[in-house]
Amino acid sequence: MSNETLTGTSAEQRHSEQRRQQKVGRVVSDKMQKTIVVAVESLKRDRIYKRTYKYTTKFKAHDAENTARIGDMVRIEETRPLSKEKRWRLVEILNRAVQVKSVEEVVAELEPEQNTEER
Repeated sequence: MSNETLTGTSAEQRHSEQRRQQKVGRVVSDKMQKTIVVAVESLKRDRIYKRTYKYTTKFKAHDAENTARIGDMVRIEETRPLSKEKRWRLVEILNRAVQVKSVEEVVAELEPEQNTEER
């Protein structure tokens, strides 16, 4: 009986130690199927000059439903390797970016109105 309780607690300890790393970043590309590219900005301090500077790292993350769009702030989490470069998965979308319509879409919406005015 004591072995069962010990193994139960050790399993809980192992689970808490193996927390998966999470990062927050901005989606910079959603052109691939079920994959997004997330840019994560971090601050680093120069060892010699003590100046703080910002640097960006890009991660490819799995987005199963293709819900994230360019400009969205998202949270990604470590996972097993899903492809050659994909080791992260989308956990949640924190902030949606305002999506701007392309020029072609705006012109397509205006064309029916212009045709009715000419007649």
